[in-house]
Amino acid sequence: MTEIGLNHFLILSTGLFFLGVYGFLTRRNLITILMSIELMLNSVNINFIAFNKYLWPDQMDGLFFTLFIIATAAAEAAVAIAIIIHLYRRFFSIDVTDAGELRH
Repeated sequence: MTEIGLNHFLILSTGLFFLGVYGFLTRRNLITILMSIELMLNSVNINFIAFNKYLWPDQMDGLFFTLFIIATAAAEAAVAIAIIIHLYRRFFSIDVTDAGELRH
């Protein structure tokens, strides 16, 4: 049986990050863009935890950074969802391509 090493976590994290970048750049719905940003933040969290476990097992720095990112992501999601709800109530759309038409 093979052991799960640092390379496995880095490959997983890289895949999740680029999946988030792809979703951010190709989607038009604000909710899916927000989910893509959260996916990128979670891939960074995987990196912090993996590096903390394999490179500095006696220290807790990676865990503290991860907790800070989770708290920041929760606040960012709450503010972003409030803005999205406000935009939907005012313009009846959360499509990014409609944003150019909203200026007029």
